[in-house]
Amino acid sequence: MAGLLPIADPAPADGMLPSQAADDAENRTFHAYVHVPFCRVRCGYCDFNTYTATELDGAPQNEYASTLIREIELSVKIIRDSGIPSRQLKSVFFGGGTPTQLPAADLVRMLGTLRSAFGFAEGSEITTEANPDTVDFDYLKTLADGGFNRISFGMQSAVPSVLKTLERTHNPENLPIVVSAARAAGLATSVDLIYGAPGETLADWQRSLEEAIALNPEHISAYSLIVEEGTKLARQIKAGLLTEPDEDLQADKYELADKLLADAGYEWYEVSNWSKKNVGVDNRSAHNISYWKSQDWWGFGPGAHSHMGGVRWWNVKHPSAYAGKLESAISPAAGRETLDQRTRLEERILLEIRVSDGLSVELAKQVSSNASNLVAGFIADDLVEPRAALTGTLKLTLKGRLLADSLVRQLLS
Repeated sequence: MAGLLPIADPAPADGMLPSQAADDAENRTFHAYVHVPFCRVRCGYCDFNTYTATELDGAPQNEYASTLIREIELSVKIIRDSGIPSRQLKSVFFGGGTPTQLPAADLVRMLGTLRSAFGFAEGSEITTEANPDTVDFDYLKTLADGGFNRISFGMQSAVPSVLKTLERTHNPENLPIVVSAARAAGLATSVDLIYGAPGETLADWQRSLEEAIALNPEHISAYSLIVEEGTKLARQIKAGLLTEPDEDLQADKYELADKLLADAGYEWYEVSNWSKKNVGVDNRSAHNISYWKSQDWWGFGPGAHSHMGGVRWWNVKHPSAYAGKLESAISPAAGRETLDQRTRLEERILLEIRVSDGLSVELAKQVSSNASNLVAGFIADDLVEPRAALTGTLKLTLKGRLLADSLVRQLLS
């Protein structure tokens, strides 16, 4: 299980949102995240709010869909009574945990309730994450027939020794089978990779990249392993059983990923994400873009986080506590914070600099009186594209992507 929830203001039992959540809402898109917190086993590196079967007293998996539907129904009332205009969903993302631990019919039922409650915008993106060992063609066809149009497979690595270190239990030989089945069912595909596991060599990482590319998915994510405090992996490293990821090797792996993916026709659009370049088709993740562009989303499920107009809140974490609140017609929100204008600007800097569309120099100037000098230094150090910067947009170079956090710190200092 993940760490403690953030410290913030208590959330009201009725879930009502302050007026700021409604301000200018018609100019922001609306999205839904559905958290399914169940996993067959817990991976040693994972810090997400997930639970195995032995940790679920009072919250059986076969009742989860009905419980979450109660929150969807409650959210409709909260949005209406808080004066927030009705908007259709532009994207829905089922994450976890492992959503596909549940029957496909449960996922479709939750999605159907979202459709009835809010409606889906034209061209809406409907995605679920999946463990390759938990789906087959029939499962995937049920999802597609029920309204899903995209699936994200947790590949992580093609190398058995790396998967063992990460404590991933899926069989890598299943990836080509399920990607092909998803395509046959009519689903767009994405695969997630993680680089930097203890003991992973550059050759190991190249093998994983090449096998991911060979699957020909529309989208590939490649995340640098972060050793989260409190995880089994962190304890193993502290005890000297495993080696800590090497920063220089991590940078080499990122550069290799960018080269191989670009050569295969993928284009980076966020520091850790690449999409297939197809004429007339946008293969980027609309849901992830909504986070990086500070749009509005409601996070359903235990521990899920939500955001509307600079108002952020999060649910109680354990599935049994979550279910208990909803059975009593009480909002499952555990806490919330209302961000001031300065904090919202700072978060925009943090997020928007990571995307290929770039960050407005004028926005940077609103938070840093030294922005002009900093931009000049970024250009001189080959961290941003010169022409774009001189015309008002900070777009990271490859070197800049490797040092994105440093750029943010300088702009916000």
